[in-house]
Amino acid sequence: MFLQRFYDDQLAQASYLLGCAATGEALVVDPARDVAQYVEAARREGLRVTHVTETHIHADFVSGARELAAATGARLLLSGEGGAEWQYAYAAADGATLLRDGDVFPVGNVRVEVMHTPGHTPEHLCFVVTDTAAADRPMGVFTGDFVFVGAVGRPDLLERAVRQSGTMEKGARQLFASLRRFKAALPDWVQLWPGHGAGSACGKSLGAVPTTTLGYEALFNPGLAQADEEAFVADVLAGQPEPPMYFAEMKRMNREGPRVMGALSRPPRRADAELAEVLRAGAPVLDTRPAAEFARRHVPGTLSVPLGKSFSTWAGSVLPYGPDFYLLAPEGADDERMAAIARDLVMIGLDRAAGWFAASAIDPAIGGEGRAGQVPDVQPDELEAMLAGGAELVDVRNSSEYVAGHLAGAANLPLGRLVERIDELPRDRTLVVHCQAGGRASVAAALLASRGFTDVRHLAGDYAGWSQSGRPVEQGDPVPA
Repeated sequence: MFLQRFYDDQLAQASYLLGCAATGEALVVDPARDVAQYVEAARREGLRVTHVTETHIHADFVSGARELAAATGARLLLSGEGGAEWQYAYAAADGATLLRDGDVFPVGNVRVEVMHTPGHTPEHLCFVVTDTAAADRPMGVFTGDFVFVGAVGRPDLLERAVRQSGTMEKGARQLFASLRRFKAALPDWVQLWPGHGAGSACGKSLGAVPTTTLGYEALFNPGLAQADEEAFVADVLAGQPEPPMYFAEMKRMNREGPRVMGALSRPPRRADAELAEVLRAGAPVLDTRPAAEFARRHVPGTLSVPLGKSFSTWAGSVLPYGPDFYLLAPEGADDERMAAIARDLVMIGLDRAAGWFAASAIDPAIGGEGRAGQVPDVQPDELEAMLAGGAELVDVRNSSEYVAGHLAGAANLPLGRLVERIDELPRDRTLVVHCQAGGRASVAAALLASRGFTDVRHLAGDYAGWSQSGRPVEQGDPVPA
């Protein structure tokens, strides 16, 4: 048996290629949209992709299952569990085989058994793998977003991201039952191959180790170790990270059927002089330079998401889905670098990058030094007087961070949901934005300015600097804007 893990750092997402060396057949589990990587890896190993599946309808990235099946002619296997509300809309048209609890299918000499594990989502499946050429008992399990290293999948996304009221407690209880069944049905030695690692918003406190075993998790994973249902429900719903804005769109897209692209596109470089014209036409422009460079000098009206590990998360939270958009490159970027950036956006369904501009386009677009956009800093010693004069303090950290400690009077509008809550903010007052250390505040300030807020400033040092200097903070629930 052959097994290869693929890991996308931007998404903290894992996918897997499972192959039978004897027959050359291969299965891909939870593929991302960049499907060429699986085809090439299979070719190198003398395998061909004959089966494609996924553990559930994903909310954090665009599934590549449909794309990969179309590219290879592989058999598409999708969950048939979860009830009428949670069926794949494109399954029949694409000739997919629907899988249910207890189903078994072979990949050459490898036996794959289907286990329905609802809780994170109603249709979620796990895949129990036995290498029959060497053993008569299972080696491991593809657990998707059900069990992670050190954590379990969050059951609240349907309610908090997709706005399906009343689903998170039901999901938590389903998850508890699924975990108990999972733990009882399988031996301690089986390896667990999860769908995410540290940094994913599909759970809290995920470990960074790639794999684990059921026996280890039964001892040290709070979700598997907790025997009391009420305590489990309370714990699994508490302190979950704020779901990014784009999760609802991913859920819809993956359920309805992602567009088959055929190949990843490469956005062309555009002439510097075109940037002003693009902005006048109302097209979104995403500036990918570091936050400090954007704060110092930028083209008014552009969005800002600096490159880094959270780039995809925040880009998906501020860029609109549907229209063509453009990228503004960091210094020294070339076609290859910008193609890689565009690829990261394609992974979350932002596949309409119409071109990119070099940083040299800023000068022609702003028409000289005097019209350069800036985000002014507010020093901590100035804040009290500004608030007394009517300024509004906006904390864009997650609600759990806010509850743990915040500045008095700050309104909490988490960056991941800022687009949908933006009308809660006054347009006739100065807005002073901050986060923990500055990264999210920079993204938020640019978004607000692009939506017509005319006086947006940044609290120097953010919450970390404020609290570390010994200034007073408060604990408690968020207050309305």
